[in-house]
Amino acid sequence: MNYLGHIYFSNNDPRLAVANLFGDFVKGKKYLEYPEYIQEGVLLHRKIDHFIDHHHEVIHLIHQIRASLPKVAPIAIDIYFDHLLARNWEQYHASKLPDFLSDFYSKIDLSNEPYPSDFKHFINLLIERNWMSHYPTEEGLFRMCQGVSSKLSFENALKNGHTVFYTYQNEITSCFHEYMRDANEYLMGKV
Repeated sequence: MNYLGHIYFSNNDPRLAVANLFGDFVKGKKYLEYPEYIQEGVLLHRKIDHFIDHHHEVIHLIHQIRASLPKVAPIAIDIYFDHLLARNWEQYHASKLPDFLSDFYSKIDLSNEPYPSDFKHFINLLIERNWMSHYPTEEGLFRMCQGVSSKLSFENALKNGHTVFYTYQNEITSCFHEYMRDANEYLMGKV
């Protein structure tokens, strides 16, 4: 999953959520150089990534869309699932998404945190631009696909990811809800 999914699976703990997002910024065992609460977040990030990468329905869905999105189908799934989580937020969380994001952002203070400056800059942009508030919309899905596509170091079809989503919307949505049921049980103990 992408940013919103990682925050969601941090179980309403803003400090853990930030450390979870840091998982994309630290490779290998470098996370062991950080305090225990950051290590916990990075390990949660990796656990979430491992679970989605090995979920049987997600693997099947990747095979379905791979011809349309070669090399980037798993990345597209992460984007699609964040889009669907945002659209269906109140089915999975007690707060409305705008309230949740506002509360989350208000609790972030990185001034005395040992994170590297590039990560702090990323978090500041996430807050300032309020990217995740656009996730539930068609425009938000389009922007996510365009943005991630442009950051990849190789030529890719993710810039067309929004059209692939609408082609396979029923299959993706069904897979998303099954994944969320399983992930909530596995990652958060919710049945």
